[in-house]
Amino acid sequence: MKLTTTPWGEVEGQNTPVQLFTLENQSGMKLSVTNYGCIVTSIETPDRNCELADVVLGYESLEKYLVGHPFFGAIAGRYANRIKDGKYSLDGINYQLETNEPPTTQHLHGGTKGFDKYVWNYSVEETETGIFIHFNRVSPDGESGYGGTLNVVHTIGLDESNQVHYNFKATTDKPTVLNLCNHSYYNLGGHDSGSVEGHELKLFADFYTPVAENMIPTGEILSVNGTGLDFTASSVIGENKQKLEEDGFDHNYILHHRDVEDDYGYAAELYDPKTGRFMTVLTTQPAVQFYSGFKLSNKPWFGRNGFKYESWGGMCLETQHFPDSPNQSHFPSVRLNPGEVFEEKTIHRFGVK
Repeated sequence: MKLTTTPWGEVEGQNTPVQLFTLENQSGMKLSVTNYGCIVTSIETPDRNCELADVVLGYESLEKYLVGHPFFGAIAGRYANRIKDGKYSLDGINYQLETNEPPTTQHLHGGTKGFDKYVWNYSVEETETGIFIHFNRVSPDGESGYGGTLNVVHTIGLDESNQVHYNFKATTDKPTVLNLCNHSYYNLGGHDSGSVEGHELKLFADFYTPVAENMIPTGEILSVNGTGLDFTASSVIGENKQKLEEDGFDHNYILHHRDVEDDYGYAAELYDPKTGRFMTVLTTQPAVQFYSGFKLSNKPWFGRNGFKYESWGGMCLETQHFPDSPNQSHFPSVRLNPGEVFEEKTIHRFGVK
């Protein structure tokens, strides 16, 4: 394993310098991540002909991320996904968050200055089989409207088995809600290869949580059987798209965790038949949000080497808790109490076939 640390600039008003960490294993796979927003800027992995390509959407400079982006590779938090009207209540105390998603007027991904907008402190752990960057920060009581002082560690690492690790651990000094995920956009053909509609996807989920027009769950839990949302067997994304009433996929799938490996349940398998690249997602989280990137053309996003990212140019598999869980008592709890430890782990394993 090899680690290269490069000074990457600074963010006005934040004292910690921004660094870019590039991790490389003996297979030649590379992972680049920065302590600004814990953003994964690049994942280079080989195809069936051993040719490397970058399989996540992103930028080559800090300045481009500072201008704005649709969460390319970043941490989403304190609460990933949406909370209805930005409101939740704990122990009789009402909290009002920003309603920062203009199309839906809901709270999204922690607000306009969520965890993705901060420069994190870090430490490095090197083992015989991998390198792990432990990003950490203290989110004070009241930050973005949330209650409780939160100590959070987000670990991102690469090992010799071509696995990228996304681990979360947090504690609080008073009851709060928490939902954290990585928001990378994947295209196994390469970030500049066009649409992911030809990718084949399997999701280890029989049910999903339908939403109203405001993208907030109705509270129902419905079967995917017989719908365009059914990826219980590996299916071509573009073919399932033809069965949808919606413009694309942006759905929360409930993982059944019948297929397990150590502490993890299988969440997804993604395959690009053109290059042979294959990605397996394993997680301890209860759900995965499959977002097909169909809204990418809403604004012009010019990524690495000036390539313009269009609709369906990259897709997200966000392992997470359910959206709007603070207001849906029958969803898995996202409450974190003092004395408890929030801990969730996800692995993205890369290979070819």
